[in-house]
Amino acid sequence: MADHYEVLGVERDASPEQIKKAYRRLARELHPDVNPGTEASERFKSVTHAYDVLSDPKQRQQYDLGPQAQGGFGGGNFGGFGDIFETFFGAGAGGRGGPRSRRERGEDALLRLDVELDEVVFGTTRELEVDTAVLCDTCNGSCCSPGTSPVTCDICHGSGQIQRAVRSLLGNVMTSSPCGTCRGYGTVIPHPCVICQGQGRVRARRTIPVEIPAGIETGLRLQLPGQGEVGPAGGPNGDLYLEVKVRHHDVFSRDGDDLLATLEVQMTDAILGTTATVHSLDGDVELEVRSGVQSGDVLTIKDRGITRLRGTGRGDLRVGVQVVTPTKLDHKERQLIEQFAGSRRHVDPQLAQFQQGLFAKLRDRFTRG
Repeated sequence: MADHYEVLGVERDASPEQIKKAYRRLARELHPDVNPGTEASERFKSVTHAYDVLSDPKQRQQYDLGPQAQGGFGGGNFGGFGDIFETFFGAGAGGRGGPRSRRERGEDALLRLDVELDEVVFGTTRELEVDTAVLCDTCNGSCCSPGTSPVTCDICHGSGQIQRAVRSLLGNVMTSSPCGTCRGYGTVIPHPCVICQGQGRVRARRTIPVEIPAGIETGLRLQLPGQGEVGPAGGPNGDLYLEVKVRHHDVFSRDGDDLLATLEVQMTDAILGTTATVHSLDGDVELEVRSGVQSGDVLTIKDRGITRLRGTGRGDLRVGVQVVTPTKLDHKERQLIEQFAGSRRHVDPQLAQFQQGLFAKLRDRFTRG
């Protein structure tokens, strides 16, 4: 098995932030949506598994300790000797071996989950359909046709191992290897289930309820323990991981726990002031637009942003003002504007101190508050 640190391309003393940064870089590069292909998919799984281990302090500590943490004759500095002992004197002599179980844990699965921005504000429950391996209803995971059962292998007599005498420098020694007839299970299935072909599981679509927490953002993953594929012979299910992607919204964008929007204000309303009805993601709210408001000003509506993922309360809704200057005037409107202009002291347009453009100004105010 490849070293997890080598898989992520980090040193063994890498900080959690360095590990997270390396994982995000590789995940973006190898994600099936970006880089389709078997090799990239396998590397993506390896990268994800390595990150799962190294991002958890307890799992990382156990991994760093290595096999010696397991103790026993086969662990510590005697791991290699234990393997040699087992090879020459039989699996039973080393304390390990015997027939292996047909039941194995199922594979983990990773899917992408697209969510709407309004689902992020408060969280929601989604019914997700997945195509996965489920328990065979016909044999209930036994792998056998109904009314039949596995029988003891007549080659290894149920041990799952075959011992042979091998001449060596030490004389004749016994070696042990998995039985080729039963593949180490100790039993054979003379009448496999015709529905699952003796696998104990079949492919099927099933519906899984998914709790989407409020405040989740693109790139985070949800873990659903036991919702992955069922294992061979009815083994325990693996886990299902959902990588979240928040879809683009035409009106609102996100800045942390705040929502950002742009409000177009007519020139007359900007001069005189007005009250605007803002259609937020969770209902209408009245917003006072003060007299003399300028393009680029940001008006804040408290507690109308996104519910915080960790903690309490919500962010704010920040609305950037864009004053709309009319481009087409009828004769009467033009006269009124000219009268208004004539009543004010005329000031010729002139160069002033350099300022950022409107959209850069809005962006700067949004990000700086």
